[in-house]
Amino acid sequence: QVQLVESGGGLVQAGGSLRLSCAASGRAFITYVLGWFRQAPGKEREFVAAINFGGGSSTYYADSVKGRFTISRDNAKNTLYLQMNSLKPEDSAVYYCAAGRDYKSDYGLTGRYDYWGQGTQVTVSS
Repeated sequence: QVQLVESGGGLVQAGGSLRLSCAASGRAFITYVLGWFRQAPGKEREFVAAINFGGGSSTYYADSVKGRFTISRDNAKNTLYLQMNSLKPEDSAVYYCAAGRDYKSDYGLTGRYDYWGQGTQVTVSS
């Protein structure tokens, strides 16, 4: 069982930066694949980024955020991060972190992840 708590959301102007954190409780954090998803009003939840288990040597990004966002993990602190730079109004959404032990499925599938945080709101003004 893993509990996830996101933080770091807020209001920022276009072009600005935010760093989201996701603190995990529970055991064996290092064995989990971790991901970030977002959901804007009236839209489906969409994949943002993922990082593999262990040292996190492999990362994956949605095309819409590639080059602007960076996902990372600190296994000693049981924490997942999402550094978001050059933010755009279309990045506004509730951001969720997720964890799972499915090592085979597409990283972008919500069904791959077993545990989800409650979400943190990111609003980018133009």
